Amino acid sequence: MTRRADRLFQIAELLRGRRLTTAQQLADWLSVSPRTVYRDVRDLQLSGVPIEGEAGIGYRLNRNASLPPLTFTAEELAALAVGARMLETWGGARFAGGARSALAKIASAMPADKRTALDRLPVFAPSFHIDETFCGKVDAIHQAVDTRHVVSFGYRDRLGAHTQRRVWPLGLVYWGGRWTIGAWCELRDDFRTFDIARMGDITVHEQFPDMEGRRIADYMRIAEAPMR
Repeated sequence: MTRRADRLFQIAELLRGRRLTTAQQLADWLSVSPRTVYRDVRDLQLSGVPIEGEAGIGYRLNRNASLPPLTFTAEELAALAVGARMLETWGGARFAGGARSALAKIASAMPADKRTALDRLPVFAPSFHIDETFCGKVDAIHQAVDTRHVVSFGYRDRLGAHTQRRVWPLGLVYWGGRWTIGAWCELRDDFRTFDIARMGDITVHEQFPDMEGRRIADYMRIAEAPMR
């Protein structure tokens, strides 16, 4: 669980500019109970944060409300920097650009001593052996996930068997050194996990529908989705 001060800030940020968000949704996102959310929202309201709504209906924060500036500990900054450096190397051009931009914005708002600490952070993710073709595949899948487009590709499984697949890419999933996609496979008529490194050329097709039972949340609930 996050520290309470962090959680209060997260609640305010999650509510900013959204339509009504229920306490159960907030509880799920923050891994706490709805009762904890009710208490936190009440305390935020009492402290002057303009949260509108009520228990049982939902909450939202006036989009014009201002919140205190972000502050980070040295450990939090280091974690952000390491994550950004890894994405720059392994995440394809889209993730790399976003990571660099986000880290630069964070650094520009930090005191000089913390910016210096970021520059001197002795953790690196060098790109000596990165395959540009692989990064291009990550970008193609990333775009297809964002726009909900069917993709097809040749695939070589762990036993060396080759198949042609058409899938609905639902999300990029990073499993300890491997980028994979969680997808609905038309060939198997079920969820499957595909290792991007085993995929051939990717072709993008028509959009797929947002169908109940075939969403990323459904995929993530099936932890044992087999890799084929």
